[in-house]
Amino acid sequence: MPDDLWTAATRHPFLDAVRDGTITDAAFDKWLCQDALFVADLLIFQARLLARAPRPDQQVLVGGCAALVAELDWFEEQAVRRGIDLDAEPLPATLAYRELLQRLDDEPYAAAITALWVIERVYLLGWTSAAPAAAPLDGFVEHWTTPDFAGYVEELGALASPGEHEEQVNAVLKLEVAFWDMALA
Repeated sequence: MPDDLWTAATRHPFLDAVRDGTITDAAFDKWLCQDALFVADLLIFQARLLARAPRPDQQVLVGGCAALVAELDWFEEQAVRRGIDLDAEPLPATLAYRELLQRLDDEPYAAAITALWVIERVYLLGWTSAAPAAAPLDGFVEHWTTPDFAGYVEELGALASPGEHEEQVNAVLKLEVAFWDMALA
């Protein structure tokens, strides 16, 4: 796995701007709206992945699905607070992620669970790089870097085999960079 791709996905100018307090409300709100759309797609993917998971992996995936349902509720609360319409059209980066999640349905379970781990790990590492964030976005960074989430990412990591699925790892990392870029465009 190329370290430079991990770095690009987890230490992005978008995250730097959140940490430094220089991100515009418009850029953050655009990203937040698209992330809510992505999380809805991720829940669908993860539910399908749960349906084909080996029995020992199911508890981790059930916990992840429950967390995604709670995350969608949280997104709705944030949208009300920030005046964001979550019924927006998905942008190209969001659609590209959706397409990847759909393609993963046709790949072996080991490849799909590895991709899920990368999605969650890059998210955790990215938001960790944005800490400590400037107000008023500090609460968002804290929300996405909790010990519970870190524990979930670690549990997924025990199921993943990134060395055997570099194609999926790299695909996720490239899409993550595009997703951060989308907010700044």
